[in-house]
Amino acid sequence: MNVKIPYGAAPFETTLPDTADTLDINEPEQNITPEKFCKAVHTAIQEAPLNLSDTIIVVTDKTRVCGYPTYLPLLVEALEHKGLKRNALRFIIAYGTHPRQSDEECRRCYGEVYDLFPFIHHDCTEEAIFTDCGTTSRGVPIRMRRDILEASCVITMGPLCHHYFAGYGGGRKLLFPGCGERRAIYANHGLYLDTAGKRLASACRPGVLEDNPLAQDLFEIARIREADLALHGIMDSRGRLCDVVIGRGTAKYLEACRIHGQLCESSADSYPLVIASCGGAPKDINFIQSHKAIHNASMFVEDGGTLLIFSQCPEGIGSQTFLPWFNKGGFANAFDELAQNYQGNGGTALAMMTKTARIHIIMVTELPADICRTIGVTRYSFDQARQCIRRISAGSAYIANAGLLVKQERP
Repeated sequence: MNVKIPYGAAPFETTLPDTADTLDINEPEQNITPEKFCKAVHTAIQEAPLNLSDTIIVVTDKTRVCGYPTYLPLLVEALEHKGLKRNALRFIIAYGTHPRQSDEECRRCYGEVYDLFPFIHHDCTEEAIFTDCGTTSRGVPIRMRRDILEASCVITMGPLCHHYFAGYGGGRKLLFPGCGERRAIYANHGLYLDTAGKRLASACRPGVLEDNPLAQDLFEIARIREADLALHGIMDSRGRLCDVVIGRGTAKYLEACRIHGQLCESSADSYPLVIASCGGAPKDINFIQSHKAIHNASMFVEDGGTLLIFSQCPEGIGSQTFLPWFNKGGFANAFDELAQNYQGNGGTALAMMTKTARIHIIMVTELPADICRTIGVTRYSFDQARQCIRRISAGSAYIANAGLLVKQERP
């Protein structure tokens, strides 16, 4: 079986044994076109009582694009048809704790609108822009951007996706943590830790919203300021917008989650060996982004098995707050320190430690060998990967887009 394993911008060509199972998402049908999009948006705007006197559109960053160059101009045009004045519109890029993009990267992400309208680069550390809105029932501080709270209309547009501890990404996550304050984000992410059991919370899993403390906390925060209109993108494995669920509130978000889940969840068995790719650029742009695919693919590996993951990581780790957790003397020490003061990508580090304690992870990557050793993985060259694949006898699976495919498991 000849395959081109996605790796950055240049796939790795090899041959897999015919006995290897191929696991993939059910690709969504291409149900959206510019014409259908315009019609759907016009219908939604007619049904929604929008006050467009001070409008903000919140978009995702380069790691989660949503057909923006094609569809943002059409969204703006539909709003202008409804009465929006050009000087009454601005955009916010929901970075969360991610680093700011360059102007060139933004033009690639958002197209012509980036130079036509003001774009605000959200900075989670800029404390003066936030308003204190109390705390959630779990003690997480609610600090919202003042401009979002005061805007007459807030519209979000982003892709629906699984999230390895929040259940699903997209939707409500564009406003928080996407536009959240750093300490509040960390407090919410700290719910990933089961402090009583000294382990990661079992219900914080991809595809799980019910009984997921972190996901439920996000729903509680969302009630402070919901988007007046939300566009939830349904994407295919190539990153193309195939459909859009438009509306307001939790019901529409859950509808989009259900559609995405039906496309991207699998009940396949576990295997001794899984060969997987993050899906190529930009999904493997750095380790933090690649971890989603590593996490998903690991779910298909049996205890003691091996995951061979292709993840270029040309931008390195992608966070300065990830590696230090591997110098704490092990999972228990790192857990205790993180439970006292959640910071950065500590939860990602603990999740990685959990996986490397259960299975052997081999990465084909540009990450330096010393970093690979630090995070507990083995670094392979293309030749070593090819030799490993040639030795496969039985009991293996191949996942071309592991960042999208999730094993159907419930706590």
